[in-house]
Amino acid sequence: MGVPKANSDGAAAVDEASSIDGVKLLSGEALLPTTRQGDPLNGNATTTHRNVALLSVASILAPRIITSEEIDRRLQPVLKRLRLPTGLLQRVAGVYERRNWDTNQTFDDAAIAAGRQALADAGIQPHQVGLLINTSVTRKHLEPSVAVRIHHGLGLPSSAINFDIANACLGFVNGMTLAAQLIDSGQITYAVVIDGEDADDIQTNTIDRLSRGSIGRKDFMSEFASLTLGSGAAAVVLGPADAHPTGHRMLGGVTRAATQFNELCVGSVDGMFTDAKALLKGGMELVVSAWKEAKRDWNWGGMDRYILHQVSDVHTNAIVKAVGLDRSRVPLTYPTLGNVGPASIPITLAHEAESLRPGDRVLLMGVGSGLNTAMLELAW
Repeated sequence: MGVPKANSDGAAAVDEASSIDGVKLLSGEALLPTTRQGDPLNGNATTTHRNVALLSVASILAPRIITSEEIDRRLQPVLKRLRLPTGLLQRVAGVYERRNWDTNQTFDDAAIAAGRQALADAGIQPHQVGLLINTSVTRKHLEPSVAVRIHHGLGLPSSAINFDIANACLGFVNGMTLAAQLIDSGQITYAVVIDGEDADDIQTNTIDRLSRGSIGRKDFMSEFASLTLGSGAAAVVLGPADAHPTGHRMLGGVTRAATQFNELCVGSVDGMFTDAKALLKGGMELVVSAWKEAKRDWNWGGMDRYILHQVSDVHTNAIVKAVGLDRSRVPLTYPTLGNVGPASIPITLAHEAESLRPGDRVLLMGVGSGLNTAMLELAW
């Protein structure tokens, strides 16, 4: 079908009942997802995108594999002293491997490589990019931003806005939403959202600290999540949907916060310390609340793929049960890659991309420490 025409309020519309990338439209209806229901959207924590497409997604995997068995061997003395069994990472978290960079690689170099691949796959030249958002939790220093290094590495023009967004493991989805809003507003044409993570130092520091004789069971379990972390990088390119009819439409989504839980998961390069039980309980309450509220505007019960933030078996099973997801439509990468922070959602999406078909509905969803949750729908 032809390019949709603009109506009087600037929204795209069509003359006849039709569909675009599997999103059904009625005669003269604004180019919004059919998942809209009922009254107007519920505040600024719910968004829709009128003319934005995901043009490409690329990932770079770290080459050095660290098995959970290897970590068990390194922690054998403390596990024996605390009378804890080996295999907790596999049996409880479902993490069998995670990856780290070689000594001659850096997380920002990997992010640049992912960005270059994403641009090439999208057919977009660096000079066309108007925005770069880096969402990496990892950083070498407090300032300048990680984005400036990536901006330079990608050869982006001086006119391209660049900055970091930090929101724990939700940063990538938040970055996509912000970039899409700027594209919809006409302020920019193309955006790159990018992330690189390096878990090597935090793993080493955590294992060294846990190996001390003064560590008790409670201290050990508060740092257990640090041992599930992995390294990796990913990038997406976003652009106007009307100029890229084969792109994957970004429809919109919801974000919700429960910031009373801001001290349940606190991390730095030295380690990540969690109250796992309270974090899981608070996170599931937030997800269920957001899911129920989203039903006012969206219908996410029958998605073709649910791309979750990749944490553990416990976390995944809890979300699946809490909101009634079809487990067969929830792909997993944490068993072999671990929790790669904000990069885990785009890495998992990149892994699934070849199996997705035009018209498939995809929901990106996760919970980040703080707590925040975000859900974003794509029409493949």
